[in-house]
Amino acid sequence: MDSLSPDELARYSRHLLLEELGREGQLRLKASRMLVIGAGGLGSPAALYLAAAGVGTIGIADFDRVERHNLQRQLLHTDATVGQPKVRSAADQLARTNPHIRIHEHPLAVSEANALELFSLYDVIIDGTDTFSVRYLNNDAAVLTQRPLVHGSIYKFEGSVAVFAPQRGGPCYRCLFPEPPAPGSVPNCGEAGVLGALCGVIGSLQALEAIKLCTGLGQPLIGRLLTFDALNASFRTLKVPRDPHCPVCGQAPSIRSLQASRYLPTCEKPVPSQSPLPMPDAPSPPLEISVQQAADWLRTRSDQVVIIDVREPYETEICSVSGTRSIPMQQIPAQLGSLPKDRHLLILCHLGGRSMRVTEFLRKSGFPQVSNIAGGIEAWAMEVDPSLRRY
Repeated sequence: MDSLSPDELARYSRHLLLEELGREGQLRLKASRMLVIGAGGLGSPAALYLAAAGVGTIGIADFDRVERHNLQRQLLHTDATVGQPKVRSAADQLARTNPHIRIHEHPLAVSEANALELFSLYDVIIDGTDTFSVRYLNNDAAVLTQRPLVHGSIYKFEGSVAVFAPQRGGPCYRCLFPEPPAPGSVPNCGEAGVLGALCGVIGSLQALEAIKLCTGLGQPLIGRLLTFDALNASFRTLKVPRDPHCPVCGQAPSIRSLQASRYLPTCEKPVPSQSPLPMPDAPSPPLEISVQQAADWLRTRSDQVVIIDVREPYETEICSVSGTRSIPMQQIPAQLGSLPKDRHLLILCHLGGRSMRVTEFLRKSGFPQVSNIAGGIEAWAMEVDPSLRRY
């Protein structure tokens, strides 16, 4: 790790020309170990630029497999790798990008059981995840292992980047967001959508911050949050102070270990999986039911239930459940008069977020027998009918 081969000197020549980086900085990159959590929209550009830059060891942690709807933004993957584990697809692409680096595959979900050991193997952690529960887990594990965490997030046409490094005097993620949002209040990119090229902007900025951290270049985004509005092509930088009362990095921290109860999913409401359900004409049906229960009701009680699919028309063209009625969410208020009040309405969308909002709206609008189908048609495709195309 203390020298560069002739091929490496040629490969990194544009880095070596930078007086602020040079050979010493390139050797630091070669000696560094960086973990990318999530081989998706953010992890793809981040990992590609880290590999191209000559980061000596890159770890990729992801439990998922490549799906076709990933390809609009996840540039580590191609049509040929659909169905493969993401870590395998990512490792192959990174090896083709730079044969001089080492790539470690971690085909797992980062959890309270493995995060501390995993993070301890690396110098910098790049968080490319998209759920709040995992972000809080990654933050706490990074603080406890004293590893800088390069945070990135995206939503539709906006993104943000920050470096959380209490060990360097900065704040952590909990200093910025002490509590996760209310369940169901913030849709993820599967519900709200995201502009693919935006992932490239934010993921590349994450790679840049990681490179700065390990080489000493410039001023990393410690204590600052950089936001980007793609529609207006505008950046803003916000100061993020460290919270002395933060439960994980404050003066008297209460979080000294990782406990599963702290990292329960916050964007989906729990589903009663085994408890018996009331009959469809019961006065107080459950707010939410599983896809298996919905499928069983549709099959055995079709005269008592109606499944309302509130996705957009282009979504129902991709896949749909036979026997459902399609009413896009925005049209529900105008269609109230056509909905039967003497039948149990089961509301379906892509992942369960929109349908929950429709369920709550209908209950407030005088429809007592309405239940959300948890997990939406994505869960239906995974648990009930695998022939449905996922997106």
